[in-house]
Amino acid sequence: MDKAVDDRIGFSAPPLTEREKNTIIGGVLLSMLLAALDQTIVAPAMPTIAGALGHADYLPWIVTAYLLTATAMAPLYGKLSDIHGRRPIIYAAILIFLAGSLISAMAPNMFVLILGRAVQGLGGGGLFALSQTVIGDLVPPLERARYAAWISGTWAVASIAGPLLGGTFAEHLHWSLIFWINIPLGLVAMAIINAPLKKLPVAGRRHAIDSLGALLLIAATSVLLLALNWGGSEYPWLSTEILGLVACSALLWAAFGRRLLKAAEPLISLEVLGNRIVLAGTLSMFLLQGANVGLSVYLPVYLQSYLGLTAAESGVALLGLLLGTVAGATTSGRLIPHFRHYKRIALLGSVFSMICLGLLGLLAGSASLAIVELLTICVGMGMGTGFPVATVSVQNAVDHGHLGVVTGVLTFLRSLGGALGVAALGAVALGYGLPLVGEGMRGAAHVVSAAPFQTIFLVSAGLMLASFVAVVLMPEIPLRGSHQDAAPVVE
Repeated sequence: MDKAVDDRIGFSAPPLTEREKNTIIGGVLLSMLLAALDQTIVAPAMPTIAGALGHADYLPWIVTAYLLTATAMAPLYGKLSDIHGRRPIIYAAILIFLAGSLISAMAPNMFVLILGRAVQGLGGGGLFALSQTVIGDLVPPLERARYAAWISGTWAVASIAGPLLGGTFAEHLHWSLIFWINIPLGLVAMAIINAPLKKLPVAGRRHAIDSLGALLLIAATSVLLLALNWGGSEYPWLSTEILGLVACSALLWAAFGRRLLKAAEPLISLEVLGNRIVLAGTLSMFLLQGANVGLSVYLPVYLQSYLGLTAAESGVALLGLLLGTVAGATTSGRLIPHFRHYKRIALLGSVFSMICLGLLGLLAGSASLAIVELLTICVGMGMGTGFPVATVSVQNAVDHGHLGVVTGVLTFLRSLGGALGVAALGAVALGYGLPLVGEGMRGAAHVVSAAPFQTIFLVSAGLMLASFVAVVLMPEIPLRGSHQDAAPVVE
């Protein structure tokens, strides 16, 4: 590769050793782990928090406030990092996250705690997006896929460790430790990445932030997430409140789209949005995450209310899906550099996942726990193959100057897809009168019919089919890489 092209994609500038690269990656993954943990660590401690602070009717806002701000801010962080460089922006994200942790830990009442969680989300959204962006800076796309497996592993660790730590702290120590623990871990992450991050290049272009576009994006996302979180739980899906929120969100999205067309430098460039690989890849990630998160939320409902497992037993059984997803992502990441037509890995994984979900739907009424566990492991493995393919394809489709923006968009749609998946499967559950997840699961009556769970599994298969179609429609171009010996060996 000649120097001009190498400079353009941003890999020749930083004189980083392999040890420094691994140090940075370890530091940013620790930062991502902090943000991911805070999505899962709070739930087991909610009853204790309600007993200590009162106002139990506002408990859902502890989760919702974090989700709203973390999701809405991801694209903005990507743009900011393209302008000012990764180091100051990731430092700002960590500091904002730690400030939110401090507010939450010292909260004297429920309303201050909710405020602290919202501040945490403001930083957490940046940690999700910037971790993947920094990895994109360090290694070319051909070698990047294996790090996508590390990211999936980080999410899996958070999914497992979060509820365990949250329950332990709340029951045996003090609920505020859920937030205090972030302070030393965040400071360690900053210390680890401080020196090597100085060597990362800035894109070298003059940019401006479209403030109005950013506000419209945040408002449209927040209103949509409120509708998805409240629909079916706080209010019926067809209630005036939910329909009003959906209509308001639609108007805000329309205004944001118009702003993209009119702004001198839009928040998300039309060049990026018009890229077919970006469109198809982010759509695939959106649908894939919807199926994965939705299934991880409602599979325990099936295990508890139909198969009769306890909450603790269903948590252990859920490990099959989580570990299967990590195994699928790891395998996919290792295979991508060796396949010329690398998207076939995701296509095969999607088909395998759809078949297993179809079998799960057919056998839901008669399968033993062992069969269910085997099928969910296979479902996770199939789903996992798609995450590295989508991430690497989208990042490979743009030049280095747009890497932060496109990664922020990818992270944004991944989070939004998870919320939509939970809402979609939740609508199915409520349509059948199933007990809700979380608080409503305790002491829930045994469900006699497997029909609602069959529908849930088949809807998940439908989401995987839509993700499969998106990957089929995604153009495939060779991955940029720096090692000639990494050339694909399989067609």
